[in-house]
Amino acid sequence: MLASLDDPPLTRRGYVYEPKYDGIRAIVDVRPAAGRGAEPHVALYSRNGIDKTKQFPVIVRSIAALSASLAGPVVLDAEIVAIDRRRRPLGFGSIQGRIQLTQAAEIERAEAVQPCVLVVFDILRDGEEDLRGLPLAARRLHLQKVIAPRGKIADWIWLSEVQLDDGRAMLERAEQERWEGLIVKDGQSPYHTGRRTPAWRKLKITNQQELVVGGWTDPRQSRQHFGALVLGYYEAGDLICAGSVGTGFDQAELDRVAMLLEERATSICPFKAVPKLFARSHWVAPTLVVAVRFTEWTSDGYLRHPVYLGTRTDKAAKDVRRERAKRAETPAIETPQKPWRRASAAARAERVTVKAPSAPSRRSPRRAKDDAVLGGLIERLSTLEAARKDGELELPNGDTLRVTNLAKVFWPALKITKGDLLRYYVEVSPYLLPAVDDRPLVMKRFPNGIDKPAFYQQKHPETPPPGVRRERLPDDVEPIDEAEGERDRLIGGSLTTLLYMTQLAAISQDPWFSRVADPLHQDYTAIDLDPGEGAGFDKVLDVARWVHDELNRYGIPGVPKTSGSRGLHIYIPLPPKTTYETGQLLCQMIATIVATAHPRTATIERMVRRRPRGTVYVDYLQNILGKTLATAYSARASDYAGVSTPLTWNEVDEGLDPRDFTIRTAPARFAEVGDLWARLREGKPVDLRAVLRPGRGSKS
Repeated sequence: MLASLDDPPLTRRGYVYEPKYDGIRAIVDVRPAAGRGAEPHVALYSRNGIDKTKQFPVIVRSIAALSASLAGPVVLDAEIVAIDRRRRPLGFGSIQGRIQLTQAAEIERAEAVQPCVLVVFDILRDGEEDLRGLPLAARRLHLQKVIAPRGKIADWIWLSEVQLDDGRAMLERAEQERWEGLIVKDGQSPYHTGRRTPAWRKLKITNQQELVVGGWTDPRQSRQHFGALVLGYYEAGDLICAGSVGTGFDQAELDRVAMLLEERATSICPFKAVPKLFARSHWVAPTLVVAVRFTEWTSDGYLRHPVYLGTRTDKAAKDVRRERAKRAETPAIETPQKPWRRASAAARAERVTVKAPSAPSRRSPRRAKDDAVLGGLIERLSTLEAARKDGELELPNGDTLRVTNLAKVFWPALKITKGDLLRYYVEVSPYLLPAVDDRPLVMKRFPNGIDKPAFYQQKHPETPPPGVRRERLPDDVEPIDEAEGERDRLIGGSLTTLLYMTQLAAISQDPWFSRVADPLHQDYTAIDLDPGEGAGFDKVLDVARWVHDELNRYGIPGVPKTSGSRGLHIYIPLPPKTTYETGQLLCQMIATIVATAHPRTATIERMVRRRPRGTVYVDYLQNILGKTLATAYSARASDYAGVSTPLTWNEVDEGLDPRDFTIRTAPARFAEVGDLWARLREGKPVDLRAVLRPGRGSKS
């Protein structure tokens, strides 16, 4: 059972509040020893069904000891959590280095370097009794009766902390001690296996503090003045870099802050060490203080997900220090101290390095005039939706577009409306429009939301409003589909077309791999990694890394992105006049190599029923004229309102959760890292002759 991101209540009778433990979700299968001399059975399975038993031997031994007190088999829901030297829970970055270990010696060393505990919070089966239909409150009482760790077992097996009816005190502790947040659960809810439901909800915590401005970076896209402020705090008299903030500014604030920066401009870097930034930087005298909201500090001292709140004149820059919550000095459980050192790999995984292109794409023919105009358009949409009115939008290119039913809910579980989707597309249009420019588009329309039937539409038969580009395809491009009528297609590249399609309830943007002017030749080709039943996103990441290895071996450039749903796409830029057949052959070669080398995880079997359970389908067959994939920056009709998000290979290597990228969260990332998808348009294409040269790669 999975938690949704809907805002939960902080007080409600019958609700249960728990800390949000940030580790590895585990289903625990325990069967006591069948007789004298027999061994108990203990198995730990991750959320996607991968056996993690061998990787956590201390926890397994503790469960085995606990099983002696059980009357029969049990199935538990729990979290494997890294702990610090005082036995306080740590974040996911601290456990990440242990996930992929397979050698016994490595696992034993990891136990000493980074100990972990099992935090149990639910019981699903006791003996022959399936408890999932019981209310959560009844399951919790049953859990506390069946699982009661004592002595040394309690060092490694914990029951989750719970608070009933009122979560305010726990939230206050969470903010003071820098927890990730709380999980809020309806005490009357049954256990919905495999479903993400608002009966369980995440309450994530953000932090806020003042920081000193030490410089700024160059702007990107149509933004004026600066891209981001470079921030820091004082420590022992030195200014320490805390990262940068590029979101939270409207046009008026950009203008005002730019004047303050100009007054303080200097050629001398004020930081103790020159920061390594994604764009060219400029320095200022460190006297300007700003307030910033953020989710957490990374292990290497940078802000995660910062948002600018405003300047502060009531605090001297020299007084700005990094604010650290004071943790309880008494360990939660008194135990002998273990030898300790932080695993460097886990620390490195805390921070994702992304490098944005130095300049925006030169190929976008119609770019939004500036952020202020787009901001006004977003405000207009908000006003219409709040008033529950239809109305006309005046677009930056001079077009007008009528929008209706903005309050219609597209994602019922998340309460995300058509108006929300329109505002998202306005905000990210500078990134998305170059990706669909001049390309025929296929619509999948959800007129009644993602939970109701949808239908595909190759073109819109009615006369579209002015500014919506529609082209007739040549007769020899594809067979006539009588159901589609005329051979007209909508063509991407304008904000008018983008918002018109959204008004028609086309949630995603699905362009051809070729342009309307040359439809028979691909600009890029793609490998679609599609997880099958029993395969989680960790397996998708494994396959993506193997694909990347093969691309590197053959000197093939590749650009990854999330699909916005459960998978991942890897695109390869092609030289001019590359046919679809050649692009598909290139992807087939890579897919076959990966599937042959890793048959337990990757497959190229086309028939779903013949694919081994738990494998990832390495699909090269999307490279056919007229087939499409959702473009980068496109919203998707996934249960979490995902966005197809461009990635760096560092992020793929270090691991990520695609559910972090939604129409609510992704715009802040794009504003910070820039247009990572521009690499596909502007990067050097694959050298097909070199790749297909006989003997290439035979020595590896």
